[in-house]
Amino acid sequence: MPAPSSTASAFLPVVPRLRSLRNSITLAANPIPVLDTYLNTYGDTIVVYLGGIRRTVLTRDPGLVQHMLQKNHRNYPKSDLSHGVARYLGHGLLTSEGSYWLRQRRLIQPGFHRQRIAGLVALMQTEINDCLEPLERQLAKQGGFVEVAVHALMITTAFRIIARSVFSNSLAERQLHRMAELLTAIQAFYVRTVRQPYLRPWQHARGQFRRHDQLAAELRDIVRGYIRQRKEASGPVPDDLLQMLLDARYEDNGEPMTEEQVLDEAAILLVAGHETSANALSWMWYLLAQHPEVVTKLRTEITQVLGDRPATFADLPGLGYSLQVIQETMRLYPPAWILDRVAQEDDTYNGLALPKGTLISGYLYGIHHSAKLWDEPEAFRPERFGPDQVRQQVPYAYIPFGGGPRLCIGNQFALTEMQLVLLEMLRRFDVEWVEQPAIDLMPLITLRPRQEIKVRFRRHKA
Repeated sequence: MPAPSSTASAFLPVVPRLRSLRNSITLAANPIPVLDTYLNTYGDTIVVYLGGIRRTVLTRDPGLVQHMLQKNHRNYPKSDLSHGVARYLGHGLLTSEGSYWLRQRRLIQPGFHRQRIAGLVALMQTEINDCLEPLERQLAKQGGFVEVAVHALMITTAFRIIARSVFSNSLAERQLHRMAELLTAIQAFYVRTVRQPYLRPWQHARGQFRRHDQLAAELRDIVRGYIRQRKEASGPVPDDLLQMLLDARYEDNGEPMTEEQVLDEAAILLVAGHETSANALSWMWYLLAQHPEVVTKLRTEITQVLGDRPATFADLPGLGYSLQVIQETMRLYPPAWILDRVAQEDDTYNGLALPKGTLISGYLYGIHHSAKLWDEPEAFRPERFGPDQVRQQVPYAYIPFGGGPRLCIGNQFALTEMQLVLLEMLRRFDVEWVEQPAIDLMPLITLRPRQEIKVRFRRHKA
């Protein structure tokens, strides 16, 4: 395994401010090629200027990221770049800080324990089956194969799974599509305000901030409606994540969350719970359709463990290669591709001074693609996540769910969901690549495909 990089110099190379400004339009559309060029030119930890204005330390050094997220995490809260999302999504676990975040984390953590996730598997399988039925009907009509827009299918599937897990009932089709539209519009606008800060006066003058506040309010009203329906409902109480939020009581005073707090947390669960999984699953089918040898290995494992039956939660540990496929997909296409922190007090890392107020961007995509950390980093090789290989990984060389105390609370939920989708679809279908123009990256808050990904599914014959 190649040795990790380190930041040993007291002075960092600086990308000239004018170069950052000239590249700001290109960076706004897709920052990844721009950031890769900067790092390949200047080093693994550098200074850049967001939009030619905001001074930022950009790093793909896993040691520095570990320092921020784990070793000295108390000194590195999320910056205003992350907190700005709260304007649209509320003050849930994803956007809160300090003692309030810790209090909420302790309150909500039991909802994601292994036993509760096991209890949600039947709900997940029901939604997966419902989403695959139209494909089954198309195959029956066409008698051969069906070409599928997999990102659209995975968005629908992941949204239904998280909606069913939170609310015990599926979102209406109309609301499902509307929420997806709202989330895309809000994300795209917010990211533009970060990458092109010099446009903010014009955006304010054009009423764009006000318009997107209205879109966020519409999104929250949809979620609020489900919360109030639950409070007013009679009969048996569902065992879902919304009920967990409503029933939870703070240890210090025995009080429940307010409606606004429940709304904040439920909205974050819906947004984070579908967006990241849908993107990862979409990239997974993109990769599998082009690597039939990996599909063959998956089928061997599925046949040995499952035969021709659906997977249960108890089966998943014995289906290790399917998990490795998901892990390798999230290495190549990490749903959360970058993170930011700000130094609260003066600090140092490997001789590098990090004064109070330093904004640091941990470039997770860059870490996952670093030739110093991974052999043939652009190759799709699920075997890298076999037990022996994982033990050799450099700490924080692989962090699709973040790390330290703020490790994503829903990581086990997401992995379970993705594994079930993969297994059930391959149990039914063969997957083939459809020749199409190149699929570009669209890094918003999460890493989406810019164009729709099309693959061909055929009914699998055992």
